[in-house]
Amino acid sequence: MTALRTEAPIGVFDSGVGGLSVLRAIRAELPMEDLLYVADSGYAPYGDRDAEFIADRATTITERLLDAGVKAIVVACNTATVVAIEKLRAWCPVPVVAMEPAIKPAAQTTQSGVIGVLATSRTLASPSVARLCAAYGKDIEILLQPCPGLVEQVEKVQLHSDTTRELLLGYLSPLLLAGADTIVLGCTHYPFLAELIRDIVGPDLTIIDPATAVAKELVRRLQGHLRPVPSARTAEVRFFSSTAVEEASQIISALWGSPVLVQALARSAKGKQIGSAALG
Repeated sequence: MTALRTEAPIGVFDSGVGGLSVLRAIRAELPMEDLLYVADSGYAPYGDRDAEFIADRATTITERLLDAGVKAIVVACNTATVVAIEKLRAWCPVPVVAMEPAIKPAAQTTQSGVIGVLATSRTLASPSVARLCAAYGKDIEILLQPCPGLVEQVEKVQLHSDTTRELLLGYLSPLLLAGADTIVLGCTHYPFLAELIRDIVGPDLTIIDPATAVAKELVRRLQGHLRPVPSARTAEVRFFSSTAVEEASQIISALWGSPVLVQALARSAKGKQIGSAALG
């Protein structure tokens, strides 16, 4: 493991803008840390891609973040985690913190004995989810609900549109009819739909977003390598995207809650998206 520099930034990436929900939690836990966020929106959603493509993207972005000198990497994407995390951790010289659907806490929370998991089809079909279901589903019913189309709605900041509501109604209704009292948000895009989900399911159902738990795990992994809380210094958050920067700036600003400047990722001679000098 590479010696970690206390003053180095933390890298965070997702298939698109969904990982901003995790970045927000990290910012709340670690307000003194510089952060680099990569939204691979040019290739979103990963849930529709094959495993080799996803692993290649995860590797490429990880390499670029390492080139930028990060001291840790957060894979703020459930699909990238289930496909690529073992390979990334096998060679990455800094701590890698990743996502997984919060099935364990949901199993510990439910009173009805029925939980629903909203995620992409690739995440739900993964060995990781099968392992979690086997470990924590012995005495409860776990309903796995793929949600095609939701990532695209968040990527367009269509958080309250009729189309988004119609999609959510179709995905949530079977879970509610089956008696689910706990819903797991198994994709980092979905917390941006939490308000609409709450409007549909009512006030009593528990909605679990693992972002805070991921941020706390990052803190644990970086003990001894975190910046001291400064008296005057303002931490920096830099944003990068593999899609058009003007559009990305508008979308990320809307979801982040304040205006941000998004920088582009350059293209290599082979046409792959790679980190630009701004990220190097």
